[in-house]
This record gives sequence, structure tokens and C-alpha cells, in this order.
Amino acid sequence: MHTSGWLAGRMTPRDLLYRLYERRLFAALARTDCPRHVGLIMDGNRRWARAAGLASVSMGHQAGADHIDDLLDWCTELGIDHVTVFVASTENLARRDRGELDSLMRMIEQRATNPRAGWRLRVAGRLELLPDSTAHALKLAADQSPETGPCLTIAIGYGGRQELVDAFRSLLTDAAAAGTGMDELAATLSADDIAAHLYTADLPDPDLVIRTSGERRLSGFLLWQSAYSELYFCDVYWPAFRRVDFLRALRSYAERQRRFGA
Repeated sequence: MHTSGWLAGRMTPRDLLYRLYERRLFAALARTDCPRHVGLIMDGNRRWARAAGLASVSMGHQAGADHIDDLLDWCTELGIDHVTVFVASTENLARRDRGELDSLMRMIEQRATNPRAGWRLRVAGRLELLPDSTAHALKLAADQSPETGPCLTIAIGYGGRQELVDAFRSLLTDAAAAGTGMDELAATLSADDIAAHLYTADLPDPDLVIRTSGERRLSGFLLWQSAYSELYFCDVYWPAFRRVDFLRALRSYAERQRRFGA
């Protein structure tokens, strides 16, 4: 005899209520302006693994990596066509346990060989800080990804301050090559000149930056680009971040009046 999902044990009453709540949120968001570009600090993988009693924190990183596909599906549903995820900072690469980093790099290489269909891939950060095999896998995946369509940017070996240092170095190098003197450059330098030398130069600035795990800071993520972004922090660890949590973040964004510094 056929029974409904939750009566059959596949969905609890609480699950059903969340499903109905999700539908209401989604329907409401369909009538609002969603962000064009969402930045995400995917924090809490290690703590999630420990809380779940898993044998290794690397299992948390694997769950977090797999969860990116869910995020991209949610963004596709709502027409969000730019996503930037913070995978590993320059500080992470310098301070984390070597075994944990080696495992993380292998996961990244595996994910790079199986990219999300239909999404362009970009990489932002200092690839020279990564193992050669990881840097090669990311470069190859980016080169082979579509030239048009929604864009996923992986921020890895990334630090906001370092990005600004690199942008100024690139700007000064170009100015010297063009024969522009320092006095002339100082007199004409604009914010657009600096932005053109960032890792994300051809991307729109993020409208919304989300951080999971309960931390209330950017940790150097897109420091220049997020000057006028709306920020959203939630307590849930990244691997446990649900569609309903994402919809709540978008609802919070839709309820705000963006001032862009005014």
C-alpha cells in the first residue's frame, strides 16, 4: 500500500514543515531582486566533522566540497550567475597541518576534474603557493570550462591584503612599461585603475557575502570588492548549510536598503 513520504519514514513532520517553509520563501524571493553575485566564506568544515564524531577533519572538507554543487543548484534556480567561494586563505596554507592540507589539495584536484556542468570556472589567488599538481588541475579546469554562462570563482591561496599588494605591483609595472612617471600616475590614479588589476578584475563586485559557522568577520575575503556588499552571518557549519538557510540569507538581503556608502 502506498503511503506518503513522511508516514513511510522517509520524511518527518518537521521535514515536511521545512519543505513548505522553503516553498514559501522561494516564492517570495521570486518576486524580489536577488543578488547577482554571492560571495561565500565556507567556514566550519573541521568543527562539523568533530561534532559529528568523524574519524578525520578531512571528511568535513570532503563534505564541504561536495556541498558546493548544492549551492550552485540553488543559485541556478534563482538566476544568480556569479558565485565566489573562499576555499583556502594564504594563512590556511601556511599554518594548517600538512597532512590536512595534502588531503584538501587532493580533493580540490578531484573536484577540478569533475566541474559543475554549465558553470565557468575562475581561480583567484596565488597558485604558486599550491602544489604543482593542484595548480595545474585548477588551471586546466578553468581553461576547459565554458566561455559564457554562470561563473564560479574559487578563491584559493587567497588573501585580501596580498591581492591589493599584487594589484599595485601590477599597476606600477604596467605604468613603467608605458613610460608613465610616478608624478603623473599619482595625479591620475583612480579606484577603477586599481580594480582593473585585482584577481577578479572582470567580475562584478559581490552584492552579498555570506559566512557560515557563527564567525562575524571577513578574514580578508574580497576586501576591496566587498566595500559595499551586504553581509550575512549564520551559525550553521558549512556542510550543514541547507537550502532554507540560503533562502533566509537572500530574504535578509532583499529586505535591506542598499546605500553604497551614502
